[in-house]
Amino acid sequence: MIFHNQNQGSPAPEIFSPSLDSGGKLSTGLNTKERIDKVRSVVRRKELRRIKSLYLKNSAGADRDVCFKKRLKGNDSEPTKSEEFNQLQKKRPWRNDWDGGDFGSHGSISVIGRQREMEDAVAAEVGFLTKGCKRYDFFGVYDGHGGSRVAQACRHWLHKLVAKRVEEEGEEINWEEVMVAVFKEMDEEVNKNGAAVATMGSTATVAVVGEEAVVVANCGDSRAVLSRGGVAIPLSIDHKPGRADELKRIEDCGGNVINWNGQRVLGVLATSRSIGDYYLKPFVIPEPEVTVTNRTEMDEFMIIASDGLWDVISNDLACRIARKFLYGYLGPRNSSRATHGEEMNKESRAAKAAAALVKLVMARGSRDNISVIVVDLMRPEQYLVQTGKCFS
Repeated sequence: MIFHNQNQGSPAPEIFSPSLDSGGKLSTGLNTKERIDKVRSVVRRKELRRIKSLYLKNSAGADRDVCFKKRLKGNDSEPTKSEEFNQLQKKRPWRNDWDGGDFGSHGSISVIGRQREMEDAVAAEVGFLTKGCKRYDFFGVYDGHGGSRVAQACRHWLHKLVAKRVEEEGEEINWEEVMVAVFKEMDEEVNKNGAAVATMGSTATVAVVGEEAVVVANCGDSRAVLSRGGVAIPLSIDHKPGRADELKRIEDCGGNVINWNGQRVLGVLATSRSIGDYYLKPFVIPEPEVTVTNRTEMDEFMIIASDGLWDVISNDLACRIARKFLYGYLGPRNSSRATHGEEMNKESRAAKAAAALVKLVMARGSRDNISVIVVDLMRPEQYLVQTGKCFS
């Protein structure tokens, strides 16, 4: 039940007119319980109208296919849909009944955990890039060490560097070249600060989500995992010093890996790749491993998280927990007749899934900073099948 704080905003509207009874006493014609019920009914209707207006406002800007060609007439500009849009619409007729765009909701959470300092950072930039008629979303998890400055710099700048680099590309985007160049550029920018950040660094696991594919670039021991048809598929492989190919690369450069509370580069760093860490070069490098995964109708969602999560739970368990929150098996139950408020509740399921994962790993004893992003990749018709709902 929704309650209205009458000390804020406009007061509740009058729903009855007081009058004097035969004895001269004030009378409303309603007993106390009836008056309270009527006030709550009016307030609830107002709140639902407000929620509906917010929901429609958010949905209005979510059409992610439209390529506009502006046709100016005097002082008026009339947007018209391009031929490319018409062709795309023929391929995806289900969009006529859907106002939520290509991609589902996303939710992120970043907590200090049991550490003394917060060094993680997350980025979620929806629609950060449009190229032709294709629109892309960007998600990134940055696990800092030695301080938070490098992770925060990545959060502010990495997606901008990706967008700039892609805009310079032709029609066909070579994502591996783009990501390798961007990570190198980011590393160089960070290291320009010299001794102030020489002992600082950050892992970077980023995902660019397009309509046709998901691009993941990983540098360090954070991880991205895709849930496809109920199966957890890793989209990145952790860069640990004990990994055979990483160990060989470090030793070929003249470095070594020492077992000091786990395998560490020179006995210091527990990841073999990162942005920053100038004092550990050339043993620790910023070059990412890039995967391009074509999207299918079986794709459900993606989890991107720092090692504070993955050190405690498996890929499979993380996906099982997230699936239950995303598709309504856990969390508040909705009635069969959904209100607009309940429709909006669907938009926050990814955030609830991310929060649930953090609570689980905290309960299991994770002592690191924990950052999690859950991205719902399910398309409208898939969501309806999964939840058993139908369009009205």
